[in-house]
Amino acid sequence: MIGRLNHVAIAVPDLTAAADQYRNTLGAKVGAPQDEPDHGVTVVFIELPNTKIELLYPLGENSPIMGFLEKNPAGGIHHICYEVEDILAARDRLKAAGARVLGSGEPKIGAHGKPVLFLHPKDFNGCLVELEQV
Repeated sequence: MIGRLNHVAIAVPDLTAAADQYRNTLGAKVGAPQDEPDHGVTVVFIELPNTKIELLYPLGENSPIMGFLEKNPAGGIHHICYEVEDILAARDRLKAAGARVLGSGEPKIGAHGKPVLFLHPKDFNGCLVELEQV
């Protein structure tokens, strides 16, 4: 059901410093910051030959990333994103297998302009999983 790894998301306390580190220290191709108000984050994508890194920074006081950074002030891996061909079929299959879909269970449009869903980390070995339709 799941396809390729789309990205690994890292919550960061300083978006500019993190982007500069990837650009200047690691020599990576770093995109421009983009606000995602529906998700409460500002993101920067790091392009790698085989996947992407998504840097996450809180957008507003009600950002879901705020709580993560309070618990992990230095930042850390927030979630992994897998591609799926049909997000509704994937959702229905996962729910039938007992997995919990976060939020309303309906896909939202993600940072790549494609439908996304998140799966409860307690159902996936402590890892928050994002599914993105390709």
